[in-house]
Amino acid sequence: MPVTLPPDSLDGYRRFSRFNSPYPAHDDGSAVDLYPEADRGISPVSGVVRETRTVGCPDRSYAASEDHLIVVDLDDEWCRRAGADPGTTARMLHVIPEVSPGDRVAVGDDLGPTTRSGFFGRWVDDHVHLGFRPPGASALRASGSLPVDVAVAVDPIPWDGEGVVVERGPTHALLDAPAHPDPGESFAALASDEGIPLDGGLTHYAGGGAFGRLGESAEATLWGTRVGVAAGRGLAWDPVDVLANGERVVGLSLFAARDAGYGAKVVCPDGEFAVGEAVSLDVVPSDDPIRLGVG
Repeated sequence: MPVTLPPDSLDGYRRFSRFNSPYPAHDDGSAVDLYPEADRGISPVSGVVRETRTVGCPDRSYAASEDHLIVVDLDDEWCRRAGADPGTTARMLHVIPEVSPGDRVAVGDDLGPTTRSGFFGRWVDDHVHLGFRPPGASALRASGSLPVDVAVAVDPIPWDGEGVVVERGPTHALLDAPAHPDPGESFAALASDEGIPLDGGLTHYAGGGAFGRLGESAEATLWGTRVGVAAGRGLAWDPVDVLANGERVVGLSLFAARDAGYGAKVVCPDGEFAVGEAVSLDVVPSDDPIRLGVG
């Protein structure tokens, strides 16, 4: 059974994703990334801090050389609300701990500032990585972590792929569309043609997922092209390319958000997209002549 975060666990967080990451714990939805409204890690759980650790991380010019782990022995009451067995532990990464072993934390408590970790790409915003370990399992390992669900509804956002660049980073462009249907109140995510709210990195990460349950052989299409089929707890992406104004880009970041400035995030380290430029997105099979430069 998955550990299901109660709605108040997302207080203080503007976005979340289970699949928008290249790391194994996210491949089958066994971790969730929580994106804060400010640069602070807000506790999504309640319990007692067992330990904190500092670990090395990949050397990136834009990131810190160290990351941090906070392990919390969860309160029985929180476990009951989340459908977890008593004795379950929580693992949180990417926060510089301002808590110590023995400290009690409640949902909503400040754990410390987030850190720009070398474990995520330059286009990824600071966030708190949260996973759970079953009773008796090593809290220092990610493999074998419990599946994670979130007990909030995510509204599907239909979109035609058209937008204007409102922000340009070194490796991404943020568009002004799609627009959030109810900013500040509910979570929403870009929908497939079938109305499935999508999650993950299309297709710069190996797999993706959906917010809500998928049928055993459910398919997801976007702008008329099949992009994935249900596999395990997520989606196996088809071999497709994301195009922006006809040019292949690295991919499209998919997540649930409730902030007004939703917009699509296009991962495009080499893309020449300027603020104010109109952009039209599409997806095509990887063997499409557009990618091959013929026809």
